[in-house]
Amino acid sequence: MRSFRRLTISTLIAVYVLILVGGVVRSTGSGMGCPDWPKCFGQWVPPTSVEALPENYKDIYAAHRDKKNQRFARYLRLVGMHETADKILNDPAVLREGDFNPTKTLIEYLNRLTGVVIGFLIFAVFISSIRFRRTEPRITTVSLLSFLLVCFQGWIGSFVVSTNLTPWTITVHMFLALLLVALLFYLVHRSSYATMIESSTGFWWLLACMAVLLVQVLLGTQVREAIDEVAAYAVREQWIANLGDAFILHRSFSWIVLLLHVGLILKLRKTEGAKAFLLTLIVLILGTILTGVSMAWFAVPPYLQPVHLLLASLTFGLQFMLLLKLNRKEKPVAALS
Repeated sequence: MRSFRRLTISTLIAVYVLILVGGVVRSTGSGMGCPDWPKCFGQWVPPTSVEALPENYKDIYAAHRDKKNQRFARYLRLVGMHETADKILNDPAVLREGDFNPTKTLIEYLNRLTGVVIGFLIFAVFISSIRFRRTEPRITTVSLLSFLLVCFQGWIGSFVVSTNLTPWTITVHMFLALLLVALLFYLVHRSSYATMIESSTGFWWLLACMAVLLVQVLLGTQVREAIDEVAAYAVREQWIANLGDAFILHRSFSWIVLLLHVGLILKLRKTEGAKAFLLTLIVLILGTILTGVSMAWFAVPPYLQPVHLLLASLTFGLQFMLLLKLNRKEKPVAALS
């Protein structure tokens, strides 16, 4: 169980690295650095210059993505999303190809390599969990779900690329990453020695904190979409001024997030075992707010966007871990010091 826990913690750290790298991809506009998936320009090792590509490479990869989008549209129609499917197929911007940029290609390629490493790590977690299938079947089940989720995440990622970074697909991709974080935190918790924190009121207050954080993350995706639109016609220094209601709502909602977490601290301040969690949570919340304010003040510097996303993701993970400790009713499966 000790070795399983260490492997799971390593995998969880790797997932957070991927979230950070994904933020770098987004902030540098490198999401289409590789216009196909899983290869990059049809190669496992991407080209470093446009001379290595055929003269009509834009037409080639636009046709490749169109074929994949036709398949994606069929899947969407199967679940009743007819309007969304039609929009993907009829929007000319979806098949617009950008010029080859070796830096953006390298950034996106590194993002994919990190994803591959995580896929292997989660598969290793699942294989390692099989030994507990009788004594701790939940560990094996959640490990399997984690592996299936990372496969599904990769599949969704292919459509994020084929649809030319359609905003809602990026949002789905991000929330699936948070779900994967939650599953891995569960495995870490289940495989470790953990003392129950008794606080029924704190439990429900924490659920409220998690709910508003997820709403805030969703509002942040709306700001991201607005930035994409504004960036098409305004210089970086004018982005914030042109974002409109999406930015104002996201900024104002951060006060609700902060105040609820202050309330959580007041609820659990005397609860044994909760102080370290609470201190870390408030530091993460303040860090997330500070990076958000800094982006507004300093014209959305690219290096702050990944940090902002990472801090919000870490906050969610820590919230979920604390929730498990507050809600755990049975003794831990392993007594690890």
